[in-house]
Amino acid sequence: MEELFGRGRLPGELMERWPKDAQGAPVPPAFLTHCGSTDLADVILVNMLEAYDIPVMILHPGDGDFGKVVLGLSGTGSRIYVPETLYEQAKELMEAEPNDDI
Repeated sequence: MEELFGRGRLPGELMERWPKDAQGAPVPPAFLTHCGSTDLADVILVNMLEAYDIPVMILHPGDGDFGKVVLGLSGTGSRIYVPETLYEQAKELMEAEPNDDI
């Protein structure tokens, strides 16, 4: 968990929005999925989860952060993490069938 939180701290607004446990510490992140970056699947998923007030932590494995800065996308994809207390809700949203009848 230490490596995901970067010395125990989340950046700015994400830290404020991330759920806390009874002692006031951030709840551990839970791995939700790995998305490729070339088809914007990661951006779409993150925006949907954020729309449902589920904070999201995105990590780019390997040298993916460098690719994200230089090219605008990570060649290694994106690992999506959510608070473990919201994991089930996030998984249900991710696996839900789209309703095009609206």
